Amino acid sequence: MNKEEQNQERLEGKKVALGSPFPITPSSAEMPMWYRDLLNSIKQLVTTGRRQVMWSANVQMSMMYYQIGREILQRQSAEGWGSKVVNRLSADLKKTFPEMNGFSPRNLKYMRQFAESWPDISIVQRCVAQLPWRHNICLMEKVKEPNRRLVYAMAAIQHGWSKSTLELQLESYSLERIGKAPSNFDMTLPDVQTDMVQQMFKDPYLLDFTGADADSREKEIEDRLTNHITQFLLELGQGFSFVGRQVHLEMAGHDYYIDMLFYHLKLRCFVVIELKAIPFDPAMMGQLAFYQSVIDHTLRHETDGKTIGLLLVKSKDETIVRYSLEGINKPIGVASWETMIKNEIADKWKSSLPTIEELEHELNK
Repeated sequence: MNKEEQNQERLEGKKVALGSPFPITPSSAEMPMWYRDLLNSIKQLVTTGRRQVMWSANVQMSMMYYQIGREILQRQSAEGWGSKVVNRLSADLKKTFPEMNGFSPRNLKYMRQFAESWPDISIVQRCVAQLPWRHNICLMEKVKEPNRRLVYAMAAIQHGWSKSTLELQLESYSLERIGKAPSNFDMTLPDVQTDMVQQMFKDPYLLDFTGADADSREKEIEDRLTNHITQFLLELGQGFSFVGRQVHLEMAGHDYYIDMLFYHLKLRCFVVIELKAIPFDPAMMGQLAFYQSVIDHTLRHETDGKTIGLLLVKSKDETIVRYSLEGINKPIGVASWETMIKNEIADKWKSSLPTIEELEHELNK
């Protein structure tokens, strides 16, 4: 018998001697070295299992709501009955299933709208049912266009957006603006990175949270961006980490200051942002490329990717921007910034979204 077994036997003997009717939990100090790994492994299994059970229950509930909604929709179309039947149905379902929530007249109407909004049950099964019910209500209330509704549903699942974040993304037309910034990424980055980097940037950027207007100066806007850095990071998108503002660079006895410096955790590279309160001018490109070169030589680690530049301007001419980018060997994107969204611009953005058929193809893949 080894020493550990002897100690365990003595411990059991003490329990018997004391006459305890219940087993005494050993202390953590009595456990072998590997016990902590065992406990952590089982904790992870339980956590993952509970999450999967909750996810599965959410999907099943959403599909049940969809089937109820489709039944109501079909019966209403055939029989032409209205709200009195819905109210009676709500009361009877509550009486039949007193332990369940969700059978209010209002929620039954949402179920009907849910089925009406998604006539293709395969889209519900493969995508929409994975969202919490409150997310689906938000999408039904705020979005009329089926393709826009599906685009945001897919993004909410992919990024794990909360309901409030989903609302904010919808109100700011976030997905419509992604990938629109003119850039030279296809000429300055490896092919495998080009599309991914392009999709990291928007055009325009919405800075409504800063309270800036057409007459605001660059320093005022920078101050407000720094004061609202959380909102700015949300506007930039996932993966951006704030490094600093007015980052000091010293080269050959001269002082230079980068407006804002970020690090992108997924791209593994620095992102230099220069903010201008005036329209685009080709001369701005040289200054930004210079800052990128300095960052590459002073802060960039050997495992980091190329430093990317983003020029934010009050307005721009697309043709001039395109010609200006051709002569730059650093990866740069150019975007304008706005303080409010105009309806005519929003309608134009909506028309640029993929069709339902294209989105279904993505789901199939």
